[in-house]
Amino acid sequence: MDQRIIDLYDEYTHAPLPRRVFLERLAALAGGAAALPAILAAIEPNYARAAVVEETDSRLAAEKVSFQGATGDIAGYIARPKLSDKAPAVIVIHENRGLNAYVEDVTRRLATEGFVAFAPDLLSPLGGTPPDADKARDMIAQLDADKTVNNLVAAMSHLLAYRYSSGKVGAVGFCWGGGMVNRLAIKAADLKAGVAFYGPTPDPALVETIKAPLMLHYAGLDQRINANVPAYDAALTKAGVEHQVFMYDGVNHAFHNDTSAERYNKEAADLAWKRSVEFLKAKLA
Repeated sequence: MDQRIIDLYDEYTHAPLPRRVFLERLAALAGGAAALPAILAAIEPNYARAAVVEETDSRLAAEKVSFQGATGDIAGYIARPKLSDKAPAVIVIHENRGLNAYVEDVTRRLATEGFVAFAPDLLSPLGGTPPDADKARDMIAQLDADKTVNNLVAAMSHLLAYRYSSGKVGAVGFCWGGGMVNRLAIKAADLKAGVAFYGPTPDPALVETIKAPLMLHYAGLDQRINANVPAYDAALTKAGVEHQVFMYDGVNHAFHNDTSAERYNKEAADLAWKRSVEFLKAKLA
């Protein structure tokens, strides 16, 4: 697909652009409106693809739950190995489209690797993730960042007290959620590990409080996010924060999200996932 189309979609999902403007500009790039259905089918998420690990997988116990957050009740989705007594825990932080089928599937994938995996719906203060992905994106922009981080700290406390948790908690996040991993690491000294996939970087001046080792994955074609990576990397190094930065050349933002055919890159996604699982196992052991 023409990279200009993928870049336009990234602008639409993150700037954001009104859908009408996005479709008008997309039609201009595509040479007319007739091509739009095929392009949209290839580039927009199709959550029917989000079933790497089925909900009925006999190895797992998974359920919808809620916990007391800083802003009130927060809904979430938890999955764990069915036969495990206690296991290390990982918070899964969703993209700017909320807690959807892709995020729930990632949560189950982590559970098959031996983790208690918990995905909070951080849109709960606004009524929870809606079916309309564009509405979820708009709602994300209404969240107070500090209160959201406090809800993640509360999610950590929930996992620390959870009967199947070993008492060590890490976090993995994607896109907006990757940025929240960075913010959580600044706020929570007891976070044991953080993995951020193409997440917005925090203010470099704040990184001195980070105690958790970090693994940071970035997409080579993601100019919007990558512009701030060198300063973040340098600040982490100066502060003595253990961290690894991986840049995956030739792939787009959201390369791990297999529900979007044109942005997903299996080779990069598989490698980043393997690295992340090994890192979390080592740091949460």
